[in-house]
Amino acid sequence: MRTIVLTLALAGAILAASGRAQQPPANTEIYLAPLKLNATPMITGPLVNISHSPGYDSQPSFLPDGSAILFSSQREGTQYDIYRYDIASQKVSQVTHTAENENSPLVTPDGKTFSVVQTEADKTQRLWRFDLDGTHPQLVLADVKPVGYHLWTDATHLLLFVLGANGQPNTLQYADTATGKADVIDSRIGRALLMRPGKGTASYISQPQGSHAVVKEFDPKTRATTTLVETPDTTAQDCAWLPNGTLLMSSGSRIFAWTPAAGTTSAAWTVAADLASEGVGRITRMAVGPADRGGTPRFALVAEPVVK
Repeated sequence: MRTIVLTLALAGAILAASGRAQQPPANTEIYLAPLKLNATPMITGPLVNISHSPGYDSQPSFLPDGSAILFSSQREGTQYDIYRYDIASQKVSQVTHTAENENSPLVTPDGKTFSVVQTEADKTQRLWRFDLDGTHPQLVLADVKPVGYHLWTDATHLLLFVLGANGQPNTLQYADTATGKADVIDSRIGRALLMRPGKGTASYISQPQGSHAVVKEFDPKTRATTTLVETPDTTAQDCAWLPNGTLLMSSGSRIFAWTPAAGTTSAAWTVAADLASEGVGRITRMAVGPADRGGTPRFALVAEPVVK
């Protein structure tokens, strides 16, 4: 059975619907762990701590070649900066060195820069980009704020989680970097924005008031949205697509899997793994990276260690 190198880290939500940043959990760590495809459970320790830093470490994302992981970290009680974990050397290095907070790093489609949500000195949350070495910061969208999370759909377009103001719900917005404009696509959404493998579409979580949350799909070409499946339970909102079309979603220490049947979305969620026995609490962030040398995709997620 092939194994996938899996990254784990945890953080709670850092953004409130009011648009103001909240304090993250007191301690979150990033781990590596093996994961087996087409097996139950998918994940079977041991979990290896790769951050070794008290406090906040979260929001991992892979470089396109899978050689390293970018993540946000708050170290020595200072602001949030972007760090890099190199898989071969097993070393962590600091990438950004700003006076502002940077979160949610994603390598841009050109592969030459990465984008972040930066909380500026006046608490404005906007999208910025840096060279891969953390230099040459550039503002991406000057007038779209406050941005919570983002996803590149191509070189000049993004989906954005934009926080609502004055009690209004969060919105899903589709932005064009060439014009600097963004259009509202949906509201009452969750933070997980993902490209669906092989489809050219993006998925997000819709949380209608008074109804069960559902996974929706957005087509950038037509701007149409369709419902894929209900979430496995009311607490689930973080997920990741595997290249084979399976969607993974976390709830507590468990990971659920959903694979739609051909030509339909009528399939049930199954429990793919429960990491409670590995000392892992609530899982929140997940991401899929490129394949390793054995042809197996790497997988990343975020989880909180249980204090014994």
